[in-house]
Amino acid sequence: MTGLLSAADVRALATALDLRPTKALGQNFVIDPNTVRRLVRVAGVGVDDVVVEVGPGLGSLTLGLLEVAQRVVAVEVDPRLAAQLPTTVALQAPELAARLEVVLQDALTLTGVPGPAPTAFVANLPYNVAVPVLLRLLEHLPSLRTGLVMVQAEVADRLVAGPGSKTYGIPSVKAAWYADVRRAGAIGRNVFWPAPNVDSGLVAFTRREPPPGDRAETFAVVDAAFAQRRKTLRAALAGWAGSPAAAEARLRAAGIDPSARGEVLGVEDFARLAAVPRD
Repeated sequence: MTGLLSAADVRALATALDLRPTKALGQNFVIDPNTVRRLVRVAGVGVDDVVVEVGPGLGSLTLGLLEVAQRVVAVEVDPRLAAQLPTTVALQAPELAARLEVVLQDALTLTGVPGPAPTAFVANLPYNVAVPVLLRLLEHLPSLRTGLVMVQAEVADRLVAGPGSKTYGIPSVKAAWYADVRRAGAIGRNVFWPAPNVDSGLVAFTRREPPPGDRAETFAVVDAAFAQRRKTLRAALAGWAGSPAAAEARLRAAGIDPSARGEVLGVEDFARLAAVPRD
């Protein structure tokens, strides 16, 4: 890949924009071209893909994606960064500039993107909003088939955890509703500027058919079950069901032990429970 940003390029751009990365926006910019090459390779995007990137920042990953994808839609919340990105691409890789579209928007309000239906999601996600952004895009962009996101290592562990794991919880179940999710590698701290005080992990996903049932109802059960995760499901779901007895009745109807805890249920179990009719 040519035209990728070096560490010096990133710092020079930030200086020109009078940009001071903020924790509030989770701004940690990738400054290592080899990491960009690795992300693009692991993501597996190709000439037929329309890629959505959230938080392109100064354009390090954007440039790598533009080299291999048909089109990149970059969603950026910071007006200065959104305005600069097309200029950076035009300077670094003018032959790829037509493949880029920048959307100035908070990804947490995104309901769609302009142009052809996107097929892949690849991003260095801000740590503080990584899970809600990922879940929102999976919900509102059903054409997404694959993706690779770089997130805080602890968040990566939560997203890929299976039932029974200590890190299994709401993000794990909700991500599993939409996709098969897996760890795809680890990333050190020194590839970012400023360097975060935590390590990062790569999470890859492949869209799959959701379990039978209603997503909103299932997610309501998941939220209730993990709000008091140390309690039995009979107790934790009392508010959701109307009473402990009602919760027990619905759990038994779904073939689930009322004395179990939410951390042992898979997404299919939660969907089955949500589908049990109320008395």
